[in-house]
Amino acid sequence: MNVWGRGISKVTADTDGAQKKRVYHICKRIFDLLMSVVALLILWPIFVVIAIAIKVDDPQGGVFYSQTRIGKDGRQFKMFKFRSMVMDADKKLATLLKYNEIDGAMFKMKEDPRITRVGKFIRKHSLDELPQLVNVLLGDMSLVGPRPPLPREVKEYGLTDVQRLSVVPGCTGLWQISGRNNVGFETMVALDLKYIQEANIWVDFVILLKTFRIIISPNDAY
Repeated sequence: MNVWGRGISKVTADTDGAQKKRVYHICKRIFDLLMSVVALLILWPIFVVIAIAIKVDDPQGGVFYSQTRIGKDGRQFKMFKFRSMVMDADKKLATLLKYNEIDGAMFKMKEDPRITRVGKFIRKHSLDELPQLVNVLLGDMSLVGPRPPLPREVKEYGLTDVQRLSVVPGCTGLWQISGRNNVGFETMVALDLKYIQEANIWVDFVILLKTFRIIISPNDAY
């Protein structure tokens, strides 16, 4: 094949790849909408039980917690969770940073003193993240994708790390099903970039299935 033939083949392949990506993203958004609506309808009794437990455990605080996160292309949004920490948890973070148990631009502490009794349970089973289904409905998040980082984390990102922000963040992903808190920041970034490169509907489906298994039989989440 001459140089012109190779050029045409490359353009055709690139066009086909771009078309497949567009179709995938459309299907992914439809799937996200349908699954999040169904999940909210099915899980609302669990929402009520968790809300009551949080109020009984810590009557002074609210049930839900919203936190600024960074989404696709660096756009900020409010991510929703069930409150699993004391009310002034953010103010206490600065004094705990020296106890960080994970390398890189994240903070994780197994015996975090800010976590409430109910919070420890719902975090272990990832139930604190159920309100993120609302973020999926709003389009801020997808069911599957990279974990949405905090603004302070993004400030520490290098050129490789920032590639995580090229797609819509997810409620779950390869990091969550691959060891989670036992996985360092660099490995998490590598897993996210692997997902971005290989993502398709089947990959998303497999990640969701493994996530359900972890909710029932928790890994090392805390």
